[in-house]
Amino acid sequence: MIYEMTVQVRVTNKEEGQKWYETLLNKKPDFIPHEGFAEWELIPGCWLQVAEGVPTKGSGPIRLGVTNIEAERDRLIKELKIDCFEIYSRKEVPVKWGTFTDPWGNRLGLFEYLSEDEREERIKTVLNSFGK
Repeated sequence: MIYEMTVQVRVTNKEEGQKWYETLLNKKPDFIPHEGFAEWELIPGCWLQVAEGVPTKGSGPIRLGVTNIEAERDRLIKELKIDCFEIYSRKEVPVKWGTFTDPWGNRLGLFEYLSEDEREERIKTVLNSFGK
């Protein structure tokens, strides 16, 4: 039985990487188990680890769900100085999405549900798993 997951990205400078991901995620790490390592619980049981090391080429993207992809893209361009990225959609896909990279070459992305009802249902599911 799988009940949790972690995803790891590597950065060449842990201090700069932690600060960059704090801005991306709008919060401080939830857990710093040792030097060169920080973890955020994104949703219950889903952890993002930022570790000091050599980034893996060609991995990802790790996509994060947001309620307004355009506003979040604008925030990241302003606050993190990422390059503007295109937002895509297809008739058969229930989300729109876009991909960008962090300063170390890790591929990341955002997605937003096209249906407000579906988005609200997903948010309720996540909040219920937190007991809220």
